Amino acid sequence: MKHFGLIGYPLGHSASAAYFTNKFSRETIDAQYTLYEIENITALDSIKGGLSGFNVTIPHKKAVIPYLATISPEAESIGAVNCVKVDSKGLLHGYNTDAVGIRATLAPYNINGGRALLLGTGGAAAAVKYVLQELGMEVIVVSRRAGEGVICYSDITEELICSVTLIVNATPVGMYPHTDSAPELPYSALNEKHILFDLIYNPAQTLFLARGAAQGATVIGGSEMFCRQAEASWEIWNSKDEF
Repeated sequence: MKHFGLIGYPLGHSASAAYFTNKFSRETIDAQYTLYEIENITALDSIKGGLSGFNVTIPHKKAVIPYLATISPEAESIGAVNCVKVDSKGLLHGYNTDAVGIRATLAPYNINGGRALLLGTGGAAAAVKYVLQELGMEVIVVSRRAGEGVICYSDITEELICSVTLIVNATPVGMYPHTDSAPELPYSALNEKHILFDLIYNPAQTLFLARGAAQGATVIGGSEMFCRQAEASWEIWNSKDEF
């Protein structure tokens, strides 16, 4: 039996174990998927030995990079890893399948150019920014603290909201169990011209999306992205190629 897993902290919201357990049962695969809730990335050394591959989530998508023997060109460009393959020598090889999921999720909406507001600066946000720039979008990054190339939430005016077509939540705000939370935005400025994309998949509709829908905006949950990145991870773990 092969063993796979997910490292991150916290993991109470995660559906990864259920997803892969169902997949293994449905496809008669002799494998097991386990959640490893580790607050510090240094704990990886005591886990990786028994794994054939693992996913990486908050807050370790960037912190895991120094532990890798190789990193795929796309993951290196993004600066974040969410999928790791362990070879026969125990060496770790990093990839980014978040980008795969983001591309697939946004494809039906024919996004080409324009401006986007990206909430968050973590590993998932890095993948979003990479894909949106591929699509020719100008990306305005938002965080709790302003910095070089980053504005803070208090800088988001109604005028700014009106100037963008896409708003992506790549933060954990609104994720289970804190479902009564939403990013601080002037939601009254939203209309049917806006698209709101939340990477959170638990719950299926966050308060962020509900507030957008109430204003007539098109809303996209994170379920498709979650499934697509999971399947892309499975392909990597079972491929014979390093990249």
